[in-house]
Amino acid sequence: MFSNLRRTLLAAGLLLVAGIVRMPVEQALTEELRAQSLLQKPLNLETRKKVGQGFWAVSLGGLRTLVATVLNLRAYGFFEGQKWEKVADTYDTIVQLAPNSAYYWDAGAWHMAYNAASHYQIDASLPEIRAKAEWRKWVLRGTAFLEEGTRQNPENALLWRQLGWLYSDPNKLVDYEKAAEAYGKAVEIGGTLPYVARAYVYALARTEDGVDEALPLVRRLQKEPGGNVPTLMSLRFALEMREQPDRDAHLLALDLFGDSERAYELLGNYYLSSSEGFPMNGVAAEVRRLERELKVPSERSIFNQE
Repeated sequence: MFSNLRRTLLAAGLLLVAGIVRMPVEQALTEELRAQSLLQKPLNLETRKKVGQGFWAVSLGGLRTLVATVLNLRAYGFFEGQKWEKVADTYDTIVQLAPNSAYYWDAGAWHMAYNAASHYQIDASLPEIRAKAEWRKWVLRGTAFLEEGTRQNPENALLWRQLGWLYSDPNKLVDYEKAAEAYGKAVEIGGTLPYVARAYVYALARTEDGVDEALPLVRRLQKEPGGNVPTLMSLRFALEMREQPDRDAHLLALDLFGDSERAYELLGNYYLSSSEGFPMNGVAAEVRRLERELKVPSERSIFNQE
């Protein structure tokens, strides 16, 4: 009897020692798998409370994506009812369940920074100051949500692109430096459409520190298929004039646009976007010269359309 007890205790002791030895190895492996998004982090207590016991039990079975899908449908119902706090709270929970799904970060940010913000902006029942404050709060909340998405998914070009879009949207809280940084990350990751590279240059050209870097990028983009888009062509004119203010602006315009009519059309439209912060070096003077050359009536002048 005592012999059996000793063997049992010895076996238990060996298992305990083996467990202690294996623990650091298994913890290191677990952290490595989580770092590579091959193993999900355990849900925190707050998230468990939000999803409820039933959903938590399902998530423990490895079906977090399914729970996130169900909650996304619930969030849409809150959106239809304009229950913005519940929309935001639900997406906070969803991204705990599925942190590597770019769709949920993008959708949550859109609901906050666009749908909720617009709702309060046009809410006639609120005093103007309160409406502006609510609009700003939701834009900032959506932006912060999307920024967190890029932190948790630093190699996801879509999230960086959407962050760049949000920071450069003239109807939001514009920050061209942050927009350029976000678009630049998206371009660096790769797999984006050509317009993202152009958006990066547009943002860069509107920053104090980045404008000098923009011209060689514009020249390179123009050489790519489909690169001669109007804004890029006009931006190049302004940047070329910024680099060499004493050059013949009209000869440059003819070289870039082909003829006076085309130069007037594109530079004129570009000039009308001056409130968006684009470089305007030499643009106004050349548009005036083209109007004289083309004998544009004063009532049709670009400068009467500002």
